[in-house]
Amino acid sequence: MTARFSHFLAVDWSGARGPRQRGIALAVALAEGGAPVLVAPPDPRGWAREEVLALLASLEAPTLVGLDLGISLPHADAGAFFPGWDASPADAHGLWALIDALCAADPHLEAGGFVTHPEAARYFRHGAGATGDRFLLPGAPGREGRFRLAEHAQRKQGVRPVSNFNLVGAAQVGKSSLTGMRMLHRLGGRVPVWPVDPLPDQGSVITEIYTALAARRGGVTGTATKIRTREALNDALDALGSPPVAGTGPIDDHSSDALLTAAWLRQVHALRDLWHPESLTPAVARTEGWTFGAL
Repeated sequence: MTARFSHFLAVDWSGARGPRQRGIALAVALAEGGAPVLVAPPDPRGWAREEVLALLASLEAPTLVGLDLGISLPHADAGAFFPGWDASPADAHGLWALIDALCAADPHLEAGGFVTHPEAARYFRHGAGATGDRFLLPGAPGREGRFRLAEHAQRKQGVRPVSNFNLVGAAQVGKSSLTGMRMLHRLGGRVPVWPVDPLPDQGSVITEIYTALAARRGGVTGTATKIRTREALNDALDALGSPPVAGTGPIDDHSSDALLTAAWLRQVHALRDLWHPESLTPAVARTEGWTFGAL
């Protein structure tokens, strides 16, 4: 992967309702060096998900894109995304298409139509004591819900991903993952999504990222991996061999996540093992995908 990409773009995503999201942040690091920089949204109220989609669809320079969301749902544990539902798709591309179809009436790439669908809703934890009767597999240990193989690998690396079927709590990623999958379907293959799609020899590539893995490599320890000051961010960037960002004082964690992860992608993208994790079989790649950096 040496000299494969000229740009490293990290996207801290949001599944919240509404036309614009303060929780979306984009940052880019250049292969030639320098501090990572935030990409300003077209509107001061924040990014629209459709604007991020348009940006990804129009990439010109060869860019490694990291999306902080789940690009698929668990499949390997039950041999299906939705065991017991005859509409359960065969692979990740089919999953993205199903989600987008059931959300056709939802604006702003929202995913309400999917999580409220009479069958799909049965597989999610919704909050306020509302948990679908198929959120847990029969006989499965624990109460956290289902996990992909990539998420099991993440846990072995000392971070705590949450099930993509969980829609509850500050740490939940279910809504952001579902809205992200709508975006991936709308991209229509214009940018390959590794490893669901084969890794091309040239051009841009989208990967799933988990910002906590970047924070760990940046020296952030403990259960909390969020960075909220520029001083702490620059300490982590230094650990990644990156020049510091300008300024002092507070920074929102969406921006710090994007900046740190862009620098991390630049540092680690040429490590062969990250593209060939042991548990990533062709069947897993086609259905569950993977998280770049999980081993």
